[in-house]
Amino acid sequence: MKLENNWLQKSLERLEKKDAGTPCSDYSNLVNNVLRLRKIPLEQFSVEDLRLMIGQKEGLTYLIPRTLDILKDDLFAEGDFYPGDLLQNVLNAPISFWKENKELWEDVHTLIIDRVDEIAENNISVKVFYDNES
Repeated sequence: MKLENNWLQKSLERLEKKDAGTPCSDYSNLVNNVLRLRKIPLEQFSVEDLRLMIGQKEGLTYLIPRTLDILKDDLFAEGDFYPGDLLQNVLNAPISFWKENKELWEDVHTLIIDRVDEIAENNISVKVFYDNES
């Protein structure tokens, strides 16, 4: 998928052309965080924001490429939980996403293939990701 030149300056709502709603007190903190993050430009996302949204399967088409730039510099970039939690959520993206985005699958594969032992030493599983291989 070819992304616009200024895609990082847009929110998921603008990129996907879909309003998910407004946070409110009736929703859980998680739902409110997702709704809030859908409204801010991707360039403002922290590692934790990316980890959370990818874990919720939100905006993967845009967030996985954004995340790969971070993982190329620090494979074990850490959100709020543990070193590599961002990578783990990327590796756990649904099979349907990887089947539709084979180039991104290849990018992740290239990023991790020579570091599988180090990844395992950090208790990060590549099983789901490679089970998705077709």
